[in-house]
Amino acid sequence: MVVGLGHGSTAILAVRRIAQLLRDGHLVDILGVPCSLQVEEEARRLGIPLTTLEEHPVVDLTIDGADEVDPKLDLIKGGGGALLREKIVAQASQREMIVVDESKLSPALGTRWALPVEVTPFGWRSQQSYIQSLGASVVLRESSDGAPFRTDQGNLILDCSFGPISEPIRLATKLSQRAGVVEHGLFLGLATDVIVATDQAIRHLKRGKSHDCD
Repeated sequence: MVVGLGHGSTAILAVRRIAQLLRDGHLVDILGVPCSLQVEEEARRLGIPLTTLEEHPVVDLTIDGADEVDPKLDLIKGGGGALLREKIVAQASQREMIVVDESKLSPALGTRWALPVEVTPFGWRSQQSYIQSLGASVVLRESSDGAPFRTDQGNLILDCSFGPISEPIRLATKLSQRAGVVEHGLFLGLATDVIVATDQAIRHLKRGKSHDCD
């Protein structure tokens, strides 16, 4: 089984659990496809056998987190900076399982989280101006030392605050058509399952069913 290994504080818990199950013999014949260099390093340290999309272009299951989830199970991702690789793996996955706590549920994408947009360093200010023309407040993401944050591909991330996004498909199209925009954090129609942890229970939401997000 080929498993996508998501990036972020929630997904890394799944990576560690997979490693434990492999060590205990409860899982066998697992190959992981990491969604970031950081996850790749952690998976190797934990002894999880790894592969690539070149060797296995179809992923059976990916386990990942999200920054925001709407009632249709569409997502904003990219808070950890790995949105490009995460989307490549998600689009190659037969099943995309997202694990979040209930604070990530939202009535509309953009209500609680800025939209990350990965852009090339060349001409990034023109992308900032373009996205601002679409109605967003745009900030260049910085690392802890104050330098511009760099993705695994050496690109920059613009955090774009739109407020509630009424037409995410239309916005995704406008962003994707712009030269210099490498990828955006709107993950539309990709999540098949969302696992929501609350203080009282675990909820399993599935695409195609009606869900209400507070």
